[in-house]
Amino acid sequence: MTMLPEHVRKLVAEIETEIGEEHGTNGHAAEEERQRPIVGTPSLATPTGRVEEAVREILLEIGEDPDRQGLMGTPDRVHRMYAELTAGYHVDPDRLINGAVFDVDYSEMVVVKDIPFYSLCEHHLLPFFGTASVAYIPRGRVIGLSKIPRIVEMYARRLQVQERMTQQIADFLNERLSPQGVGVVVEANHLCAIMRGIRKPGTIMTTSAVLGLFRSRDRTRAEFFSHLARRAPGD
Repeated sequence: MTMLPEHVRKLVAEIETEIGEEHGTNGHAAEEERQRPIVGTPSLATPTGRVEEAVREILLEIGEDPDRQGLMGTPDRVHRMYAELTAGYHVDPDRLINGAVFDVDYSEMVVVKDIPFYSLCEHHLLPFFGTASVAYIPRGRVIGLSKIPRIVEMYARRLQVQERMTQQIADFLNERLSPQGVGVVVEANHLCAIMRGIRKPGTIMTTSAVLGLFRSRDRTRAEFFSHLARRAPGD
């Protein structure tokens, strides 16, 4: 069985758990975490391998010398960087939720906005980053506040397109809570549009996903967008 690298394991645990949270009741949670199998190829857990070889080939192809002082450690650093930036593949959704869904007699809109995220565009492996705003209308069940940013982080730390990430966040909450409705809006800058191609700094992409009452009722959707337009306290 191939294990997760230590730095990735710690990041996955950070996304999944809060301070003081423990998983399991047998006292072996830490050992189980260390033995969690890796998703993907075995080379992710090795200090040298196919990723490093591929990075060396890229450096050679663009006319660089991978053995010069400044680049000698680059293949390993790139490998570790991609392992960290794609840690979302290894997050266990059940461990992330960890029972933090509560029966509450509340049926008004819950909004968590301006959640920062960083992701990688799957087309060019360049970053895109911005904020996500998430809302839902409970049907007698609410989720712990801190879990919503963690859900965003889980899907952001993968190779992504913004449209799919937006829908995944909405679908996840819809499946876990069975609420009356879910709304998600994501706004992001894409370096593939700023550094290359059309090279247009300041271009912002906005995507949304609406389910349930957010889709069927104009008034509900308008209330959601009005919350997003309000300035946060202290701004």
